[in-house]
Order: sequence, then structure tokens, then C-alpha cells
Amino acid sequence: MPHGDVKKVVLAYSGGLDTSIILKWLQTTYGCEVVTFTADLGQGEELEPARAKALTLGIKPQNIFIEDLREEFVRDYVFPMFRANALYEGQYLLGTSIARPLIAKTQIEIAEKVGADAVAHGATGKGNDQVRFELSYYALKPDVKVIAPWREWEFKSREALLAFAEENQIPIAKDKRGEAPFSTDANLLHTSSEGKVLEDPSGEVPDYVYSRTDDPETAPDKAEYVTIDFERGDAVAIDGKKIKCAELLARLNALGRKHGVGRLDLVENRFVGMKSRGLYETPGGTILLAAHRGIESITLDRGAAHLKDELMPKYAELIYYGFWFSPEREMLQAAIDKSQQFVTGRVRLKLYKGNVGVVGRESRYSLYDQDLVTFEDGKVIYDQHDAEGFIRLNALRLRTLGQRKRKLKL
Repeated sequence: MPHGDVKKVVLAYSGGLDTSIILKWLQTTYGCEVVTFTADLGQGEELEPARAKALTLGIKPQNIFIEDLREEFVRDYVFPMFRANALYEGQYLLGTSIARPLIAKTQIEIAEKVGADAVAHGATGKGNDQVRFELSYYALKPDVKVIAPWREWEFKSREALLAFAEENQIPIAKDKRGEAPFSTDANLLHTSSEGKVLEDPSGEVPDYVYSRTDDPETAPDKAEYVTIDFERGDAVAIDGKKIKCAELLARLNALGRKHGVGRLDLVENRFVGMKSRGLYETPGGTILLAAHRGIESITLDRGAAHLKDELMPKYAELIYYGFWFSPEREMLQAAIDKSQQFVTGRVRLKLYKGNVGVVGRESRYSLYDQDLVTFEDGKVIYDQHDAEGFIRLNALRLRTLGQRKRKLKL
């Protein structure tokens, strides 16, 4: 777009080197006023240094926004996703994917508040995040101007970026000189690591890459038990104590870290068409998924449970691709939320050396009938002779097919 068309831009700003370079590049290239927005999603980092860094780069105090989004993130994004038991390609718990729509939504809200005509992000032109951010921007503000510096600027190497930083007095941490061994993204749900030392999928992930989980081999030799209470599909209490969403996930993260739960070494298919290898650590989310499936196992009817499992891959794909604000995701969410009407109760789990397993579940809405399934004589509510007609009816088409094969000698 013509650079003169942008008067004020809201930048998704972490305070790190890359987004600081982007901030200065926006000022020098577009000559526009820059507003910074830093989201606290529970990444475990002190965010006030981002404010200080923005001030040193000439940003007005009233144009610096640091928003605590932890509770909203878990309540309105993570928990709805977990009601679906969402896993991308059967494994990935979507920790990065689910954070992007909330960041984009808040960024657009700030743009509306300050009268900005553009938004900018620091996602590269090879990854999924550029798609997730921009699809969300356009869904929420169709006429917004989007600036994606990694697709626009002329920098061809890390050295060129560092040279630009030095020319513009942007502080460079010593460990940022040269290329980092890998890049990370973190929030309350997970930490992801990719690039450099992880790019060869044949090599084992080095121990120093792990930051959110202890080594399962050195985890406690004694198992630990925990209970999680659910109401309408959402976790509400740990060991009988009700707590807010963000704190609940943080506590599960601490339990998972201690026992080495939630590590995933994955080669995935990016939306843009390439494969990538990533290391994901989702300790609390891994526990939560096991618990949610545990309570669903006794409260969901077979038909509803199987339909949910059929819908889940599509739902997970929509989140991974960046279509959180699409009508099809909202349609699926409505069906998933309806299924959670009676998903209420308590699940007991056992954590031990990287593993989490359900060892008990109970609910006042349970569909499990011990008298019905017992091998002992119970109530006369199921006549085993009825199974004969059931089987013969279900076998009818198979017998018909078999007769044809015999007739044609196939």
C-alpha cells in the first residue's frame, strides 16, 4: 500500500528485538504514529520492560497498551476449544493457534479506540500466524489496513536486521547477536519451540529446549492424584476447591511440569503448504484434555460422543488455519456447547513420569448403569435373548452380500 496512506498504526508488540525493529521500521518507512499493544496471556515474562522499550523508541505514554488478557483467554477461547477435545492432526493442542484471535480482537479494539487506520504484526511470511492474525483482523474490521513488515521490507538476513537495529540505537541483548538456536512462543496454555536446532526432524530434541516441563525420567518416583470438577464441560475446581479459569490452568501447569506431562515432538502441516517440526509443551492442557474426555465418557450418549469425535478434526483445523471468527466455527461451537449440557461431575487422575491417566469418574448425570453392564445377575432390565434379533437384523445386508458372492462364485 502507499506509505502515505497510513496515519496511525497499532502494532502487536512483544518488546523483543524483532518487534522493536518493526516499530522503528514503521516510523521510518511509513512516517506514521505508532501505538504499541502488548498482550499478557500468561507467557510468564515481565511485561513492563516492553513499556520502557517503547518509550525509548519514542512512543508516547498514552500510545502504549499492556492488557492482562489471561482470564478472558482461558474462559472465552481455551475452554470453548477444550469442550471439543480439539487436536490438530490428532496431536497438537493448538496453544499458539487459539491465542491469535484474542490478540487480534484486542488489537482491533485498541485501533478503534485511538482512531488508528492500520494494524501491524510481526509474523513471518512463511508461517501460519500471518494468516491467523489477518483473517481475524478482516473479520472484525473489514476495511482495516494491514501491514506485514516481513512481507514488505528489504532485509534479507539476520545480520541486516541487526545492522538496522544498531543504526537506530535499538538495544540488542547479547544472546540475540547472531541467530538464536530456536524460537519460542508462550502463553498460559503452552510453550512452542521451532527452528534452527529443531529443523532436522531426525534429531532428538535437546534437553535445553524444554522450558515448561521437567524431564519425565527424573520426575517424582511416587504418583500424584488430583481431582478436577466440571460444570457443563468446563473445569471449575481442583481437589474440590473452586478457582477462576486462569488460576486453574496455571495450577494444572504446575502439576504437569512436576511430573513431566505434556511434551510433544511434532511434524505438522502448515496452512501455507509446508511441513514444520515443532516442540510443544502443554502440561495443564494435557491433563485437562484427559479429564474432560473422562467426564464425557459417563455423561455423553454414544451418538453425541461419536458425532463430536467426527466434528472435532474440522473444528481443530478451523482454529489452526485462523478461522475462529468464521460462521462455520461458530456453528460447530453451538453444536459442541449443546453437547455439554450434562457434562458435569468429578474426574480423578493419576500423574506419573510423563503420563496422565483417568482412574475414576462420577456424575449425578451419569449414563453408566452398573446393574446393566454387570456380569452378575442384576435387575431384569436387559434380556440377553433380545440380542439374537438385534444381530440378525444387522446381519441382513451382510448375508445378502454373502449370498451374491456365493452365487457368482466371487
